[in-house]
Amino acid sequence: MTDTTTPAPISPENAAVLQLTRKDFASDQEVRWCPGCGDYSILAQTQKTMPEFGIPKENIVFISGIGCSGRLPYYMNTYGFHSIHGRAPTLATGLKAARPELMVWVVTGDGDALSIGGNHILHAMRKNVDVKVLMHNNRIYGLTKGQASPTSEIGKITKSTPAGTIDQPVSPLSIALAAEATFVARSVDTHTEHLQNTFERAGFHRGSAFVEILQNCNIFNDGAYRKFTERDVREDRMLVLEHGRPMVFGKDRDRGIRLRGLHPEVVELGDGITEGDLAIHDEKAEDPYLAYMLSRMWWPDFPVPVGVLRDIERPTHDQLMADQIASEIARRGEGDLERLLNSGETWVVT
Repeated sequence: MTDTTTPAPISPENAAVLQLTRKDFASDQEVRWCPGCGDYSILAQTQKTMPEFGIPKENIVFISGIGCSGRLPYYMNTYGFHSIHGRAPTLATGLKAARPELMVWVVTGDGDALSIGGNHILHAMRKNVDVKVLMHNNRIYGLTKGQASPTSEIGKITKSTPAGTIDQPVSPLSIALAAEATFVARSVDTHTEHLQNTFERAGFHRGSAFVEILQNCNIFNDGAYRKFTERDVREDRMLVLEHGRPMVFGKDRDRGIRLRGLHPEVVELGDGITEGDLAIHDEKAEDPYLAYMLSRMWWPDFPVPVGVLRDIERPTHDQLMADQIASEIARRGEGDLERLLNSGETWVVT
């Protein structure tokens, strides 16, 4: 029987009741990715974040699809599924519908989520299913040894595109926003503190959460983001989003993003331009226009935004389903399965 009880939202205030550590969330399986893979950092920050929620391990589930990221559930000491290609959001939707009290995470990659899984990720987001999607984006198919993925840039030479890809890459954050995800964010595998904080924000969010992680594949696409993520350049080439604050960046915080009509532009502070002239980040805006603009900004024309683009509240899929079931029971009664099976046209096979 489906449990239609809507769980109470988790919060930092009630998360301290259960005392767990990172070690409690590490399984006994040997972690096996290529040496230097960004997945090691993502796994470490995931394990570090889990105790912050104060949820028993048996009430947390990780569901993955196919790809290098698909191995992550093996390394988490929680329940988990390693599902088929692109279908992790579908399994997560069903599980959350049947067991709304569980915390459900989806671990996927740019190929798994946006190629064969594009349809599934889209509908999980639009329904506001209360799942947290961690999408590892290395802009390549790593597990199958280096083919172009949906996020590979135009002209990318790979094993499947020896003359360079001619396909326009998709923007994962733009897709999540267009699908009406209620929490949308981006972080980087090597920016460990920022990554952990982003996971924590996604975990405490109630509704569809989508986190794009810019992740390095040092075997088949090494340095995909190095031009703007490396320590010595990232302050000048990345924009750290802060809710309610002007969009300022640079080692000396001397540059910012100003809106010119509907278009962003990079400006230098000084000579009459102050922080008061800059765009203010508003992650709580109900309309997604500002967040969508940020999702389209990319180096070298703009600093690459990281942080939370959108964080709004809406009724979740399991909430709405529970309310609908309760309403129908109140209107029509509990129902009788045996009576239902024997109603209508019946016949006997002899």
